Amino acid sequence: MTPDGLDIRFAVNAIAPYLLTQKLLPLIGTSGRVVNLSSAAQSPVNLNALAGQASLSDGEAYAQSKLALTMWSRSLALLLKEQGPAIIAVNPGSLLGSKMVKQAFGIAGGDIQVGAEILCRVALADEFSTASGQYFDNDKGQFASPHPDALNPQKSEKLVNIIETILKKASTSH
Repeated sequence: MTPDGLDIRFAVNAIAPYLLTQKLLPLIGTSGRVVNLSSAAQSPVNLNALAGQASLSDGEAYAQSKLALTMWSRSLALLLKEQGPAIIAVNPGSLLGSKMVKQAFGIAGGDIQVGAEILCRVALADEFSTASGQYFDNDKGQFASPHPDALNPQKSEKLVNIIETILKKASTSH
């Protein structure tokens, strides 16, 4: 938990990237890209947990925070359209050899370079310049449908509103 009572996984994986993106939007321009590190592990977001009013297990918090990131990425991309940068959520690959995978699953995992390479490609390659609002699944090597909640405008709007409320509360309390 953060000192503000938020689940650290939501703070790091969804709320902080949202705030950073919002702050950088005026500097990025329409030809830029925001590449958000999502995951194949996505599960429906408990909005109370996002707001710090419910506890989740490590795995639940991780999967929900990654869906939250994917949801606001798509939502913001659809809102900005051509008036902003391309915003793309990416699953870099499942069970890559990160510290998290080693600790959580007790396995070495796959070549982490696979994840680094796709993130660089999404950030720089022409093939992704018009992919705003899409989800790239590197396990499949192509664009794919994210979790159905990310395609639901009402659920995404509720999620974004909660993130905005958290950020407003944080800015007035510090």
